[in-house]
Amino acid sequence: MSVGHRVTSDHQLARLLQIGIVLEEVVEARSYHHYQSLDDAPTLDPEIESLLEHAAAESAEHRKRLETLVDELDAESIPFEEIETLVEAQYGGTEPEDFDDILYDQLCNEETAYKFYDDLIGALRASDEAFGIDRDRLIETLVEIREEEADGVEEVTKLMNTRQ
Repeated sequence: MSVGHRVTSDHQLARLLQIGIVLEEVVEARSYHHYQSLDDAPTLDPEIESLLEHAAAESAEHRKRLETLVDELDAESIPFEEIETLVEAQYGGTEPEDFDDILYDQLCNEETAYKFYDDLIGALRASDEAFGIDRDRLIETLVEIREEEADGVEEVTKLMNTRQ
């Protein structure tokens, strides 16, 4: 499911927020996967290790914030399997092993999350729908999460540049 141009109901908003939750779960799982793969590396890279730990913790925190927003909506919950299928179809075209480098995969994850939140914020701002939660707080929360994703993109890019 794409974000679309406008968000027109609590049900649609709940579904989009649940997609964000699953995206965060994907980022967290992939960060953890890469972190575990460092155990097999001949030398541990403390900067990459720190980056992956931070990404996993940040994704868990984002997920909790999004779950709080969904809980406040007066909308039926969408089954997890359905959301997972939507996320896989839209955003899950790669596996961690598809990337030659942990940092490229992490960059892809951060950019995907940033783009999703950016699109969602744009769709919310284009909508004049009244939602079951405060619009300003909703957008403020999503802007904060988007900015943290932007910081993640910047951090990964900076680390990649020091490796070249």
